[in-house]
Amino acid sequence: MVAQWRCFTVEPCNVVFHRPKKAMVFFHKNWRQRRSVLFSPAANRRALEKAPNLKCDGIIFDLEDSIADSQRSDAHQNLIDLVKDTDFAGMERIIRLPQLDQPSFSDDLAVSLACNVDALLLPKVRDAADIAAFQQMLKDAPESLQIWAMIETPGALLNLHEIAKCGEDTRLNCLMVGPNDLAKETGAKMELGRQVMMPWLMQILAAARAYNLCMLDGVFNNFGDADGFDAECRQGASMGYDGKTLIHPSQIDAANLRFGPTMHDTEQAEAIINAFSDPANEGKAVLQIDGEMFEFLHLEQAQQLISSLKN
Repeated sequence: MVAQWRCFTVEPCNVVFHRPKKAMVFFHKNWRQRRSVLFSPAANRRALEKAPNLKCDGIIFDLEDSIADSQRSDAHQNLIDLVKDTDFAGMERIIRLPQLDQPSFSDDLAVSLACNVDALLLPKVRDAADIAAFQQMLKDAPESLQIWAMIETPGALLNLHEIAKCGEDTRLNCLMVGPNDLAKETGAKMELGRQVMMPWLMQILAAARAYNLCMLDGVFNNFGDADGFDAECRQGASMGYDGKTLIHPSQIDAANLRFGPTMHDTEQAEAIINAFSDPANEGKAVLQIDGEMFEFLHLEQAQQLISSLKN
């Protein structure tokens, strides 16, 4: 399938976006709506209490960077009390574990499995061996449990193909960019516009798409900069990412807007479906609608978009 995207050009200190008419949402084999996925520290009980009422598509309860070892016991109890049997009204629930070699990993994994979440996020993945080792640890877990992996190390960048290929025969479903650790490990600057990281961002995306994996953009640290965040969301959507990871609830609405279909997208999809359904167009492989040419691949995109809105 060939997808049509919003394109952008980078000028000094500015990112200029040009919106085409064709639908922006890319549907891959394992697609589901993941416009906004919020990180929430598992040790913050108040945040977990509020989580079911948020409007994000997914929430990651964090047992890695955001908690100290002294908070780990409380974090475990919070997950059991507030995540295990809580109705999140269709929101995906993910737990980020520490690295495989951390002392707390076994206890963290046991608690996470007891919570019956949708996915477990493995940070600082280095190669396919990490995914394989984690897959073995989950041999007795429900088949529906997914593995998500963070791409945030130089090793992961060098081993992108073999990591993404794990999606063929393991639980791996989603890759996620970790820009802060990438910057730390490589010395790359976290500058507005992310020009220096752009080659990596597109390489990670290409690897994910080669194996039908979901692809989530990394966090934007300055949650007080609404304009900067909005620009980065538009950039991520134009590159083809499924959604963005967030650090604050105030970022949810902008992510949902930029990574979701617009009114124009929906109206255009309906027009494409209606045109190809018209008996007068039977047997035609290409149609002109409002001055644009549309093929069967656009019809497939349109049908998927409308179907996704009904689910």
